[in-house]
Amino acid sequence: MSWFHAGDTVAVTEFEIPLFPLRTVLFPGSSMPLRIFEPRYLEMVSECLKASGQFGICLIQEGSETGQAATFQQIGTLGNISYWQRLPNGMLGITVQGGQRFKILSSRTLANQLTRATVELLPTERKCPVPAHRQHAPELLCRMLEQLGLPYNKPPTHYEDAGWVGCRLAELLPLPLSEKQRLLQLTDPLQRLEQLYELAEKLGIHLPGAE
Repeated sequence: MSWFHAGDTVAVTEFEIPLFPLRTVLFPGSSMPLRIFEPRYLEMVSECLKASGQFGICLIQEGSETGQAATFQQIGTLGNISYWQRLPNGMLGITVQGGQRFKILSSRTLANQLTRATVELLPTERKCPVPAHRQHAPELLCRMLEQLGLPYNKPPTHYEDAGWVGCRLAELLPLPLSEKQRLLQLTDPLQRLEQLYELAEKLGIHLPGAE
């Protein structure tokens, strides 16, 4: 069994990870609380905690989060477990931090219906400041995170970075999952922020500073 470790410093172009297909989209820098109860994912999380490994989260295309393995989008995000606890109902509660995006090259389904995939990491986005005409975006995001509390407002925060702000707003705003996936797959942080505003306007979501 191979794992990609969060602390690895050697440049790796391809590696294998377990996948956790979900009906949600994990963005880089985002926090996601999950409750784990299926044996395949309990085992996956246990192995990940022991090996300081990561797993991939991908949006489901067809199928369910439980039962038979679902089909999924080919672009996903690495998940790092930042917190875990045993819940009274026997479930495992974890908080996942979004890491780097990846592209799936191939995948295979094990007998227990856990999917493992060979992936390659996508380039880390360039850091760039939030444009002057979108300075309301960090302010809105700050208020949203303060209202939500933990784990969503867990540091580090990068309100000056357009990529981080755009990803967090895409995570939190009530957008269709297909649009969240499209925003995840964009490679230009400024383009993502602008398209986020355009999409919100089309959906009737008023964002401060929108023209």
